[in-house]
Amino acid sequence: MKINHAHRPRLVFSGALALTLSACAAPTMVPQAAPPPAPKPTQAPPPPPPAQTYKDWRDAPQTVGDWRYEPGVARFGPGQATLFALACNRAAGTMSLIRTGSSAVSLPMTVVTTSDTRPLSADPAPQGQPQLVATLAARDPLLDSMAFSRGRFVVEVNGLPTLYLPAWAEVGRVIEDCRK
Repeated sequence: MKINHAHRPRLVFSGALALTLSACAAPTMVPQAAPPPAPKPTQAPPPPPPAQTYKDWRDAPQTVGDWRYEPGVARFGPGQATLFALACNRAAGTMSLIRTGSSAVSLPMTVVTTSDTRPLSADPAPQGQPQLVATLAARDPLLDSMAFSRGRFVVEVNGLPTLYLPAWAEVGRVIEDCRK
């Protein structure tokens, strides 16, 4: 058997080339901390869902809160906040329906009870207080309708959330205070 020496230098050369290339290989990479993620684009929060409407106002959930009574005034709201108040002015013989909210002009206010619906005009409170006030005579029958409405009554003011208020004893009590 004859050995062909012509192939031998190639093998040696190939092995030498491989050793040379492996010696020139790039240095081992040390892992580094990953860069922080790119900030997400800020988006405006989604708009609030449209106010739910009801075929019958008596199907709407009661506004969150409770009535609080003190002589001459009944206040409704969550905790110590006041969303609506009935305030007696005995000297003038009037009852003020006060809705928390701001406006530079008078706004329509509507009171709905199980026996009556009455449009009123709510004027901005004096001295820039964030309130709108509608004033009735202390013996106005709408006040009785509010006190004796079956379970609740509604107060609507343009541009403000509708209030679904319970017809609790505090309502009748402040009305009676004003009529004495």
